Amino acid sequence: MAVETKEYRAEARFQRVSPQKARLVLDLIKGRGVQEALETAAFTKKRIAPVIHKLLVSAVDNAKYVAGEQGTDLDVDSLYVKQALANEGPRMKRIRPAPMGRAYRYQRRLAHIIVSVAERATSSHLVTKVEEPAETAKPVKKAKTAGKAVAKKPKTVAAPKKKASKKA
Repeated sequence: MAVETKEYRAEARFQRVSPQKARLVLDLIKGRGVQEALETAAFTKKRIAPVIHKLLVSAVDNAKYVAGEQGTDLDVDSLYVKQALANEGPRMKRIRPAPMGRAYRYQRRLAHIIVSVAERATSSHLVTKVEEPAETAKPVKKAKTAGKAVAKKPKTVAAPKKKASKKA
């Protein structure tokens, strides 16, 4: 019987950061518990980190709100970051002055950031450790070593000697 866990998400769209830079912070919090992820986002020295912190708080608040509306029991301490994505948004095309009256075109990238949190499944009904029956477990015999253990040295091949050059 598989129990499906509910996933709660929050989105921040059209953020003025490239998705590649946002993913640097998102990879730090992916898979972590919510409390640990909030602390990581709060102390990360990237410009997008406060936005991701705010987004994570919003996802947790969404989880509390939906659980309250549905009347389900939600343990906030067991929430973890299930998914953290930074998708590319529309690009803003801009012009930069170039030498001899020309213009160079560049693009300012935008990102759509999505954070999903879910409740960790309780492992009360799962088996965490499997013990082998006593009759199938066999003791491992150690090999006997006579005296000292000597490490073998690899053979070295001597390089051919160079011939002396004749100078006149």
